[in-house]
Parts: sequence; C-alpha cells; structure tokens
Amino acid sequence: MAGITVTQAQAKLDLWMAADDAVATGQSYAIAGRNLTRADAREIRSNIDYWEKRVVRLSNGGIRIRGATPTG
Repeated sequence: MAGITVTQAQAKLDLWMAADDAVATGQSYAIAGRNLTRADAREIRSNIDYWEKRVVRLSNGGIRIRGATPTG
C-alpha cells in the first residue's frame, strides 16, 4: 500500500484550515429545525498542526535518519 502523498496531505490541511475559518464565524447554527455543531477549536488546531507537519515532511522528502547505526 502506497503512503500518503504531499498532495493528499495538503488537501487535508486545506480542509482543516477551512474548518477553522467556519468555526471562527460560528460554532453552531440551525437551519429549518436542524442543528449543526462544528468540531471544537482545539481539535481543529491539533489537526492543522498534524497535517502541516505532514506536508512539510513529505515536501522535504520524508523522514531522514542521521547518525544512526543499524542494528540487526
């Protein structure tokens, strides 16, 4: 199974950034008797941080190990 691509990670980051914008304009609302409550700001911030790190790591070519001695 292939890993996640930088394009996929960026798409997830973009979604969480949009969620942050949506929460900034209102945490919950009702339309035609139906209520919607968005994820809390802490969860959104956590996901933004996670996906931002993934984008950076994938953009830089993945995880690098320096100075390690293989064991086996």
